[in-house]
Amino acid sequence: MAVSEVLQKEMTAIAISEPGGPEVLKAETVAVPQPAQGEVLIRVAAAGVNRPDVVQRMGLYPVPPGASPLPGLEVSGTVVALGAGVEPEWIGRKICALTNGGGYAQFCVAPVQQCLPVPDCLTMAEAAALPETLFTVWGNLFNRGFAREGETVLVHGGTSGIGTMAIKLGKLFGLDVIVTCGSDQKCTAAKQIGADHAINYKSQDFVEEIKKITDGKGVEIVLDMVAGDYVARNIQCLKEDGRHVTIAVQGGLQATINMAHVMMKRLTLTGSTLRPQSAERKALMADELHSYVWPDVEAGKLKPVMDESFPLADAAKAHAHMEAGNHIGKIVLIVE
Repeated sequence: MAVSEVLQKEMTAIAISEPGGPEVLKAETVAVPQPAQGEVLIRVAAAGVNRPDVVQRMGLYPVPPGASPLPGLEVSGTVVALGAGVEPEWIGRKICALTNGGGYAQFCVAPVQQCLPVPDCLTMAEAAALPETLFTVWGNLFNRGFAREGETVLVHGGTSGIGTMAIKLGKLFGLDVIVTCGSDQKCTAAKQIGADHAINYKSQDFVEEIKKITDGKGVEIVLDMVAGDYVARNIQCLKEDGRHVTIAVQGGLQATINMAHVMMKRLTLTGSTLRPQSAERKALMADELHSYVWPDVEAGKLKPVMDESFPLADAAKAHAHMEAGNHIGKIVLIVE
């Protein structure tokens, strides 16, 4: 390991003391992790808070083999040490990274191939809010959903971190974006962010609204984080050769659908979850983001929608805020 400075041996991190509510998130003193081959050690400036962190805290999202048990799947910060095989010029770089866990801490390791540079137009808090949503939206809307300019996508959870990024990225790539939200206030916010249409799913039937908006044609893609009984309704919203992409199962693991509709419309049903994917696949996505998306980030054309920041010590409050469901955009923890 190459080291750029004398590093402390211990650090403060937020650990999950036992499965449960936000109160099980506890500050602990733990050893500073050591970067393995192909990894960098990051002095963390900020860490994004994501729904998978909440699910892990509840004991419902097992940590992949070899990953840190600490929550936190994205960070921004400064590279302070290198594992074997990493070029020396990485030392001192300001980066944001998709991690394999461990982001709720003063230091975190990440594969160097999952790191992206932080341009001057972004704050470190904004940078920490990018990786998880960008990798997720890019990998699912474009890689799995094959989104193309001029197509229409229906995005559920339009004011979530994923939803707001799907709006912004979709508009950058010439998509018409329709979202569902849980209140008129959130619908207004989604349209201000850039959504072409926003449907209040609590007061409107989104299937009927999609018919009205698209003149009965339907949409090419559904980006769904609900699953459960939404799947059958989503299928009604898809036009022929449409693609249904599942990225979360907040509405339930099981769905009952009419497979004749799938066959007659020639639909594609797919989905993914990010954390268990291979390092090679994540590296490929990072390369694609750097080539196709990062120029817009560096030009200030793409920034995350920020909700609220909390000190690292208040991670429990950040989780409670996310679970309350009133946030619009990303929640982050400020570490330094």
